[in-house]
Amino acid sequence: MLNNYNSEDKVLLSVDCIIFGFDNEGLKILLIKRDFEPEKGKWSLMGGFLKKDESLNKAAIRVLNFYTGLQDIYMEQFYAYSEVDRDPVERTISVAYYALINIENHNAELIKNYEAQWFSISKMPKLIFDHNEMVSHAMRRLRYRTSTKPVGFELLPEKFTMRQLLELYEAVLDKNLDKRNFISKINSLDILVKLNEKDMLSSRKGSYLYKFDKEKYDAQLLNHFVLNL
Repeated sequence: MLNNYNSEDKVLLSVDCIIFGFDNEGLKILLIKRDFEPEKGKWSLMGGFLKKDESLNKAAIRVLNFYTGLQDIYMEQFYAYSEVDRDPVERTISVAYYALINIENHNAELIKNYEAQWFSISKMPKLIFDHNEMVSHAMRRLRYRTSTKPVGFELLPEKFTMRQLLELYEAVLDKNLDKRNFISKINSLDILVKLNEKDMLSSRKGSYLYKFDKEKYDAQLLNHFVLNL
């Protein structure tokens, strides 16, 4: 039995957050310039060390709020990174989360203060340490999620067109989808409310706007289903 804590090695534990957003230009990631050594001035994920009085989830919420000013962000823990040499300063284990936010809702002043910047996933710069690996892993998890849970409420504005929803799925999956098949499968989930409003910027006739039925959407998040797109 291990009963002597003092004789055991001590390691640091951190959380790193992969923050995804979506706009008319596609799926994006929020990055920050590191303001201390090592790798000062290089692009990094947003993270911080676990404090003695908090759980991993609370640490992730603190980090996300500190850099974005947002509360109630959808996030999911997906992996722990524990390579011995992943941090050149100190042995550090990192637990990674991905978060989904609506870009329109982020706190622009905080992002300005911390030199944070949105990048297209396809044009993301090289990141410090193993952060590029974390992003790739988070993308695989997000893509898997699209086949088991509905995606969109956290990334889209309150009112959106079916084309915007289609473009979101295409951006996440990185492939073109058949429009009719997509609409049919999304409608089968019964999580959208069609509004008597149109987006008149999308075409001459305009495109109907939709909202997520929050109650049905949340219920679907709890249920397992397969959405083959």
